[in-house]
Amino acid sequence: MKKHIISTDKAPAAIGIYSQAVATNGGTTIYLSGQIPLIPETMEIVEGGIEEQIHQVFKNLKALCEASKGNLSNIVKLNIFLTDLSNFAALNEIMATYFSEPYPARAAIGVKELPKGVGVEMDGVMVISSDSYSF
Repeated sequence: MKKHIISTDKAPAAIGIYSQAVATNGGTTIYLSGQIPLIPETMEIVEGGIEEQIHQVFKNLKALCEASKGNLSNIVKLNIFLTDLSNFAALNEIMATYFSEPYPARAAIGVKELPKGVGVEMDGVMVISSDSYSF
């Protein structure tokens, strides 16, 4: 299997042994690494509450999608990790501002903790046209 690594300074730099995104299948399937609410320019956690954190994560995912020659609507599977499932309603409300039908498949999972003590992390799988990207 041939892999192509995708990176952008418009999303937070990897803070571990991983790539921001990896394209396979000639570039048509892109795996987006988990994003937490870091501001790319400062690598600091966005100020505010869970709503601001959720917005920042979607902005980071959007930047990775764009670096992969796609957009959020190309996400076919989205995994969401929340440290407090009482934030589920806020997540849905905010997600509706970034996505329209048909929505991606999704999992929302409650976890004990996330890197840097944040309240939300998301990763995803994106599929784009073979005309958009090729390696």
